[in-house]
Amino acid sequence: MTARALPSPAVRALAALVGLSSLAACTAGDSTTPVTSTSTVTASATTGTGVGAGTERPSASTSAPSSATTQPTSTTAGAPPASGSTPAGSANACVTSTFDALDEQQRVGQLLMIAFQTGHSASTLDATIASTRAGNVIYLGGWQGADNVTATSAHLQRQATKASTGGIPLLIAADQEGGEVQQLRGAGFTRLPSAKVQAQMAPAELTRQASTWAAELKRVGINVNLAPVTDTVPEEIGRANTPIGKWGRQYGSDPATVSRAAVAFMKGMDAGGVQSVVKHFPGLGRITENTDFSTTGITDSVTSRTDPYLSPFKAGIDAGAGMVMVGSARYPKLDGDNPAMFSRAIITDLLRGDMGYDGVVITDDVNAKAVRDVAPAQRAVRLLDAGGDIVLTGDPSHAEAMSSALLAKASSDKAFGAKVDASVNRVLTLKDRMGLLECSAG
Repeated sequence: MTARALPSPAVRALAALVGLSSLAACTAGDSTTPVTSTSTVTASATTGTGVGAGTERPSASTSAPSSATTQPTSTTAGAPPASGSTPAGSANACVTSTFDALDEQQRVGQLLMIAFQTGHSASTLDATIASTRAGNVIYLGGWQGADNVTATSAHLQRQATKASTGGIPLLIAADQEGGEVQQLRGAGFTRLPSAKVQAQMAPAELTRQASTWAAELKRVGINVNLAPVTDTVPEEIGRANTPIGKWGRQYGSDPATVSRAAVAFMKGMDAGGVQSVVKHFPGLGRITENTDFSTTGITDSVTSRTDPYLSPFKAGIDAGAGMVMVGSARYPKLDGDNPAMFSRAIITDLLRGDMGYDGVVITDDVNAKAVRDVAPAQRAVRLLDAGGDIVLTGDPSHAEAMSSALLAKASSDKAFGAKVDASVNRVLTLKDRMGLLECSAG
């Protein structure tokens, strides 16, 4: 956490709630159909049909993985940094020199994560990476087999040239939660249990198994797992919660259980050399409809700045989360005017202020119906203006407009330009922590 001399009443109240959870942990293109979402499950990974064409979908295959892939070949065990990043204002020399060597478009490119849909040729994103300097990619659609993923990851990293990304390797991400949401399946990948089953394991056992799963990801070139889900779904809502509860994606119905399991999962990812992402801040557990497909039933009228359901996110931050994903639902007690991903009150005041997080904030898919009244380019601008960093778009065709809008706004508005610079520094700080910069130690 960042230091503060006089914590507000909200901070003190939240700290008390987090303390209870910590104790428990110690004891136990726009169209009528969105291209993707990191809070959606569908019935078919290969066709994109079913409940919804989202990023988090079950695979059509249930083939058993090779037993040779169930044990990691190496780990990078060690305690993660307490807050998930070095504050942007105190970037180290490696981050500073890397930032200074980038041109403006390359800097903005570090703030884009674009989708690579399964079944396409390896060169599908080459032109987009070259033109937008996009520094991050997410695999969508349900990928089969480690060999396929490995070859694609290697090809993508070859596009991270001096001319495109300044030679900075890509973050390559996938949703590998378990249960219904497992983007990578087949030979080379363990069939992961659901979050509910994971939560029944002893923390040490969950960490051990998660380190194995992380090693599988690392071997195929994936360095970011968009997991764990740290949303708490109340028992009284249960499966009526469409984005999470319907699919059993939650670790539990109380924050202590969620915190304990999420942190154990994260420790395993860290040991296997993969960055974790806690999501979907500030929580999707109390809504009924899915923001990907609906503009109604997506309002949480309960969550406040001292809500106990925030404590799993705080636990994840303290455990060293590489990123925090912010969703597109609405929270009138926090911000009466904006969805979470466009809200300064939620990202800057609550997440970065009350909770002391100065790491990377990434969006859920910005093609969700809940935010489709905003033009694609302005979705990127509004995220950065609210204090966020990486805009995740399931439609790569929007990347050009997003890059141009960020560059234009930064050029005409010095205050916004400073926000862009701070975000780039946060992303570079994360990549340095991961050993991806040319000057990174280790």
